[in-house]
Amino acid sequence: MMQFSKFLAGAVMALGCSVAAAQITGAGATFPAPVYAKWAEAYKAATGVSLNYQAIGSGGGIKQIQAKTVDFGATDDPMSADELSKAGLVQFPAVIGGVVPVVNLQGVKPGEMKLNGTVLADIYRGQVKTWNDPAIAQLNPGVKLPSTAITLVYRSDSSGTTFVFTDYLAQVSPAFKAAPGSGKTVNWPAGVGGRGNAGVAANVSKIDGAIGYVEYAYAKQNKMIHTAMLNRDGRTVQPDDLTFAAAAARADWRSAPGFGVNLNNQPGAEAWPMTSATFILMYRAAGDAKRSAEALKFFRWALNNGQKLAVDLDYVPLPPDVVKLVEGSWNEIRDSAGKPVL
Repeated sequence: MMQFSKFLAGAVMALGCSVAAAQITGAGATFPAPVYAKWAEAYKAATGVSLNYQAIGSGGGIKQIQAKTVDFGATDDPMSADELSKAGLVQFPAVIGGVVPVVNLQGVKPGEMKLNGTVLADIYRGQVKTWNDPAIAQLNPGVKLPSTAITLVYRSDSSGTTFVFTDYLAQVSPAFKAAPGSGKTVNWPAGVGGRGNAGVAANVSKIDGAIGYVEYAYAKQNKMIHTAMLNRDGRTVQPDDLTFAAAAARADWRSAPGFGVNLNNQPGAEAWPMTSATFILMYRAAGDAKRSAEALKFFRWALNNGQKLAVDLDYVPLPPDVVKLVEGSWNEIRDSAGKPVL
């Protein structure tokens, strides 16, 4: 009986190890969280392996992978070549999406109101304070704009979405570049903070006259009022997978260390001006080769089989030639014997 008990305990322990091994852990950017959730659901159905992804913001994702508490980190603000080298990390893109301004204005339909980069920057500098300000009205003849005060909503956490948004505004507005400037966190002149894309979406939805910025999937899922934008070519564009793809069409992925291309404010009649890839971070010298291999198997499946799920959420899958480059970069991720983990 005692021998059977020992056998049973051993079997339970082995089963527990097997279950633990069948879970991939990741943390970071909220920008790609909706598509990662869809990919994880489909991947588990296909393979039995689950993904536990914590959408805690890009800054949090970088900290988690550096602390080696997850199998991969995720950021929308790509790390530089020097940062990657010092940390011993490999970086690669997973999917492309767009950041969109969202508003809470009675009587205004999604995509009806348009802004340009300069006016959007002046709104977030606190210089344009009401929705019927002449700067906004001039861009929107025929749109009934209320005199409601503008409430700024921004990310309260360290955020790659904030980096994409502020980087664009700094590119088009010297005044914004001077203050508050660009980064994963900045000192906003006023407003209300929200944690994650979901937090910003929630605050915009409940505050009359609010404006915020979120990844487009959050605007779409929450049926929010997004604005159109005047792009670099002076064309009015709406956010969707086609305008995000147009912004990424000329990207030179080979030239950027860690594939860290900047897709903001790209030329092209159809290009959405706030577009970004989102990136995965993993250790070059894998601490646990099997877990690193499982993470790479997930992304190999996602990049090759998850395109439709991405498009359904208005993300843009990586082009096939970029997928090949990304998969080639995985040879840098090696076990203790110096062999590629996958």
